[in-house]
Order: sequence, then structure tokens, then C-alpha cells
Amino acid sequence: MSRETKMAVPTADTRVAMADMLAAFEHFKQANDDRLDALESKSGADPLITDKVNRIDAALSDAQSRLDRLSREAARPDLSGADVKSASWSGFLRTGETPALDQKALSGQTGATGGHVAPAELETRIERLIREVSPIRSIATVKQTRSHTFKKPVSAGGAAGAWAAETASRPETDASSLELLVFPTAELYAMPAATPAILDDALVDLEQWLAEEVRDVFAEAEGKAFVSGDGVNKPRGFLSYTMAEVGTESWGEMGFVSTRVSGGFSVTDPADALIDLIYAPKTAYRANGRFVMNRSTVSAVRKFKDADGQYIWQPAQSAGQSASLMGYPVTEAEDMPDIGAGSFSIAFGDFERGYLVVDRQGVQVLRDPYSAKPYVLFYTTRRVGGGVQDFDAIKCLKFAA
Repeated sequence: MSRETKMAVPTADTRVAMADMLAAFEHFKQANDDRLDALESKSGADPLITDKVNRIDAALSDAQSRLDRLSREAARPDLSGADVKSASWSGFLRTGETPALDQKALSGQTGATGGHVAPAELETRIERLIREVSPIRSIATVKQTRSHTFKKPVSAGGAAGAWAAETASRPETDASSLELLVFPTAELYAMPAATPAILDDALVDLEQWLAEEVRDVFAEAEGKAFVSGDGVNKPRGFLSYTMAEVGTESWGEMGFVSTRVSGGFSVTDPADALIDLIYAPKTAYRANGRFVMNRSTVSAVRKFKDADGQYIWQPAQSAGQSASLMGYPVTEAEDMPDIGAGSFSIAFGDFERGYLVVDRQGVQVLRDPYSAKPYVLFYTTRRVGGGVQDFDAIKCLKFAA
């Protein structure tokens, strides 16, 4: 599926959010510097200063989140208009009338109980809205398929090659080792409820309402699966594969480097583990590399400085950009584990090359006016799969000795 982008035009709210975030970062640096000075001059940190740092850090995270949300809204494509409207589809959502609609039985159901295939415009709305709030989907490769399973042959070892003179013989090279990656799609559903007042209001865009109602449910479920899903009736997350120390991993295993400290970073040189993680993938993957971690881990690394005394975490410098860590963008994914003994709380690499999301084309909607009277339920389903497609592209940081 092509990646459609739109330059975000800064709004007044976006500019205010940017200013608030940059101001919060300056306050954070000053407070954290005071905390570090206190640590150097005393046997322990001043609890008042530490509390101040934590409060400013939380405000900075909130400001960054608000800026990200406003930037996404500014870049959101306008899908409203007469082309999206479908009289038949709108009539089905409001009244249950079904003329000229493509009706198919939902998976596992027979007889008169069935659902309708949603128009392509509604499917596009849902996909774009989910991408805005699904962190892994927004950085991974997304492909669409018409079947329940997407299969991709890959070379596990690569074909051999050699230099040869113009007239010299060319010895036959070894055949490349091919592996077949299989990405089955699993059913994901949401069941928003509409009141009679919403259905009767002609000014309400029911297609947009439905897309927004299922967005958060779909994004939350698939976001967790893309990180840690076991692959059983759900996508397989990149943290669910067998982990092996970088340099010892085989094809099909995820490589990791360790912090050398159980459940934390080194006290003297905490940033060294992040440098090791950056250089764990091959050079070709670092150009488009990025960090993935949750909000609490961001809070931890935000306090680190480099050898020159500069903070290694930097806020976004303009609307639509990500915060950066050691020069690489940071994606916050709340489904990444918190820092703990043996946890894999930070990942780094080229997620576009490393992780594949598979969407089976078609969104189906079953209108149910009976189960929760007076509300009308809209049982909405889509099929999603996912898994690692290039094990060299992503490496993890293990918080272990």
C-alpha cells in the first residue's frame, strides 16, 4: 500500500504547543542540571529537586503528546465530500435498508445473519485514522492482500558472487537459501453503539462517526499484537521471537545487546548501551533507524547527557517531526515493556524494512438493532496480520547483566 503524506501546515494551536514544549524542555534541563549538581555535592539527591524534575518531565511528555496529536490532525487528509457519500450505505447505517449493497456472510456465520462489505472510502478512512494512533503501523511496511494469508519468500543467506576477468570462466555460485515467511491474517472486531438520536440526525456523518469509533479499539488491539503478539489468532510481535545476543543469532532470531546492568542502565556511562544498540544493526539499516520505547523509558533516557554535557534526547524542532535520541527519531509505543530485570524495553532499527503489517482488503459491518435496545450496534470486522520480515533490520536492548 502506498504511503500517502501531506505536509502539515502549522496552525495557531500547533505553534502554541511547539512553544510550550520547547519551554518545558528548557525548564527540564535546568531542573535536571540542579539535580545532577546536588548529586555531585551531596551523598544523595535533594528530594525536592527530584520531585521538580519529575513534574517537569511529565509536563514535557504531555506537551510532546499534544504537539504530536495536533500535527497529525493538521496533516490528516480531507476525506469529506460528495464522493465519499453513498446513499445506499448511509441508508443501511441509519435504517438497516440494504438495496444495492454487497452482502456477505461474516466468518463463522450462515443463513440470514450476515454483514455488508463497507465502501472503499470508509475502509480508507479507517486505515488512515488507525495509522495516526498505531505507532508500529505508522513506521512499518503495510501491504494489502485479497487472501487470508500473505506469503513472502526471502533469502536467508544471500547468493554468492565473485570478481572475474572479462574472458575468465564463471564458476557456478551457490544457490541462495530461501525461506518462506507466512503472515496469516486474523479477525479484529469492534462493536460501537449508536443512539437513535445519532441515527436520526441528518447532519451527522455516520461514516466518519463509525471510523472514529472503531479507530481506537483497532489501534489498541493491533498495537499490542505488533509488539508482543504470539501469532495465535493475532499478528506476531517483534518481541515474541527467539532472542539471541548480537553476533550469535541465527536466521529467524532477534538480536539483542545488553545494558550489562540488571533492570537498568550503567550509573557511570548510561548512554553507552544506547550507542551499542545503534551499531548493532548493519550500516544499511541505520540510515532509516529509529528508537521504539514507551513513555516511561523515554522519561529515563531524557535525563542522559553525552561526554560534552549535551542532552542526548532532543524535542521535535518543528511540527510533524519526532523527538530524537542521539540524532535518531523516537517512536513512543506504550505496549513496549517498562524497564525491568531482563526486559527488552528499547528497540532500534529500520522498522519499515524489518516489520510487515498485512491488511486483508475489505471491512465488513453487521448492523444489530436488537441486542442492546434502544442502541444499535455496528459489529465491524477487518483482518490484520503482521510479523518480522527482515531479522537484520531490528535489534533490541536487554536490561540484564
